[in-house]
Amino acid sequence: MTSNDQPSRSDRHKADYDDYDYDDEPRHGGLVKRILLWILGIIILLFVAGTALFFYYASSAPRISRSELAGQNTTTIYDDQNRVISRLGAQKREYAKSDQVPDNLKHAVVAIEDRRFYKHHGVDPIRIMGAATANIFGRSAGMQGGSTLTQQLVKLSVFSTAASDRTFKRKAQEAWLAINVERHFSKSQILDFYINKVYMGNGVYGMQTAAQYYYGKDLDELGLSQLALLAGMPQSPTYYNPLANNTKYATQRRNEVLNAMVRSKYISQSQANQAASESVTDGLDPDHGNTSNNGTGVKEKVIDAYVKQVLADLEAKGYNPYNDGLRVHTNLDLDAQEHLYDAANNSVSFQSDQMQTGVAVTDPHNGQVVAMLGGRHTGNVVYGLNRAVQTNRSSGSTAKPLMDYGPAIEYLQWPTFKRVQDTRFVYPGTNKVLRDFDNKYKGSMTMREALVQSRNVPAIRTLQEVGIKRATDFVNGLGISQKDPYTLQSGIALYISPLQISAAYSAFANGGTYYKPYYISSITTQDGNVKQFNPQGKRAMSRATAYMITEMLKGVFNESEQGSASAAKLDGVNQAGKTGTTNYPSGSGHSGAMDSWMAGYTKNYSIAVWTGYDHPMQSPGLSDQGTQSAILLYRDLMDYLDSQNHASNWSMPDTVEAVRVNGKRQFVIKDSKWALEYAADDTGDDDSDQDSTSNSSSSASSNRSESSSSERNNNENSSSRSEESSSSRSAFSTSTSASSSSAPAASSSSASAPATQPAGNSNNGQ
Repeated sequence: MTSNDQPSRSDRHKADYDDYDYDDEPRHGGLVKRILLWILGIIILLFVAGTALFFYYASSAPRISRSELAGQNTTTIYDDQNRVISRLGAQKREYAKSDQVPDNLKHAVVAIEDRRFYKHHGVDPIRIMGAATANIFGRSAGMQGGSTLTQQLVKLSVFSTAASDRTFKRKAQEAWLAINVERHFSKSQILDFYINKVYMGNGVYGMQTAAQYYYGKDLDELGLSQLALLAGMPQSPTYYNPLANNTKYATQRRNEVLNAMVRSKYISQSQANQAASESVTDGLDPDHGNTSNNGTGVKEKVIDAYVKQVLADLEAKGYNPYNDGLRVHTNLDLDAQEHLYDAANNSVSFQSDQMQTGVAVTDPHNGQVVAMLGGRHTGNVVYGLNRAVQTNRSSGSTAKPLMDYGPAIEYLQWPTFKRVQDTRFVYPGTNKVLRDFDNKYKGSMTMREALVQSRNVPAIRTLQEVGIKRATDFVNGLGISQKDPYTLQSGIALYISPLQISAAYSAFANGGTYYKPYYISSITTQDGNVKQFNPQGKRAMSRATAYMITEMLKGVFNESEQGSASAAKLDGVNQAGKTGTTNYPSGSGHSGAMDSWMAGYTKNYSIAVWTGYDHPMQSPGLSDQGTQSAILLYRDLMDYLDSQNHASNWSMPDTVEAVRVNGKRQFVIKDSKWALEYAADDTGDDDSDQDSTSNSSSSASSNRSESSSSERNNNENSSSRSEESSSSRSAFSTSTSASSSSAPAASSSSASAPATQPAGNSNNGQ
């Protein structure tokens, strides 16, 4: 190619520019711009959608009136017949008008609860952002959340504080109502509403009433320290209670309020220091000023234990019973409760006034807690120790149907006439000998005889054959569990509460279904929402097991010479049950029994009674007569209950047949290997005979009727879980420990009792 054919420099530069894509930069910039526009559009769309949703929810917000803002947030508790049994905030309410509220109290409330109260219009975006930032970095600086005082007032007036209600819908309605409240009421009025509405502990609502209850004075007579404490209490009235044994937290909260007032320039640092130097207990009035109970017609002592559990249940469900203004319908039979209270405190004889009891009554049809007693001669204590739910006392022989004989029928298909050995027994791996109350052995006997006579050795030998694993599965199905593994000792002593025993025995009463005991049938919140509670049962054993255990436990009442509860026999009452006692540890220097139990049931009621002393090692042992108190209290209560709601006898399921063995009518699972060895007995000529009216049991009260649909759902083949006796031989005791299971640690309010019992001397076989 000649030089003339070569491209010139200018041509080469032109070619380079021709190769350059001039659209690259604009296209890249346009893409970023489009992405930003899309993001902005999405944000705008979300904002519009959120705003629309906010106003949609706001449009369905409940109406709020002046009376609701000024009214008291009383939670009312009803029995099963819709009778009021308790009102929280029962004290006489003192309403303080604005001119009766000291400026220092108003300043204290605003400083600790809502510093920008006088600047916002019901909702404070700055406060919300500040609270969020503080939560992220863990610094609250006295700010307790994003809700303004007005929002808190709205929540107290028309909404519940349950965790399940903390939704965007509820927040939107709360904010909308707060804005409307600010439009119709002045800041001073809103502050007055709040000060007179908040819960202040011990059943007291409003700070004027609290001033009288705690100090016996009106608000305008209190000093800065006392006003600061009152202003800080609503956040946690129990925690910051100046009447508590430990006032450390009340003092800290009072000082926190004083510091917040300094930061807001309401008081000087020297004024705060002077107030902080005073004790929060200064000026407390033990007589509670001019407050008084407004009455419900029901004595607090009578229903104390039951209401205590209802309140605990409400809190466990996420409600605040002291602030939410709830209407709570319970399963309490008030007439039965009053009868139980009177029997324990007046009618039935006890060894001394210091001797205590815990009683629980459940409905086998559904698990409803019908009545409960936490103690006797309890004085003026409100919500005191509830011995019906404490689990630090040994149940003695009431454990035998649960750990030993129930599992033996369920898993090994034992008949009631199965021979068991009452011979010398040494706990495996030890030299500890298991003994009965009479220090005798009776040789070979039937399972029925062993249970009725409450012999210890046959019970433990039965548990060995069942195996700890299967016995554990059985009691777990009855709502009974513990952290430590069960041992052989558990076969004659479980650490469970009267309520747990009552609920477990209910499964024997109803044909094998376990219902978790419950107190509350419905909750109605201030905005009209109703939540119903009706827990479903779960099959815990076959119908055959439940029936055969019941037939054996009838003998505890009906066999006058051998039955340990013959003193509780009631003519015409179809009942079954078990007694239990525990002895003091050997070498303790005590004689007599430490605990005495009576548990029994009909088809309509299951009752468990514990009696003993709260501090057994510092108290006399129960005499033979003293151990009868549990039996006599049970008898008195069951006599009353069955007269109100008579139960028919139990019907034998088609998976069980009666046979005649050695002249006695016994029961066996149909088609088991034992059933084939004996002829059927249809004579029905002893105490285990079926009542001709067994299928026409009197109905329970409207909320305690037996559900046929539940029966159908829970119906199972009674032998589906059973195993042949031979298969159990490989399941000999999985534990060689001779020590008893440890008792669960008692709470600080529980009575002290030995945590364990020595092997071989844990109960006297009764």
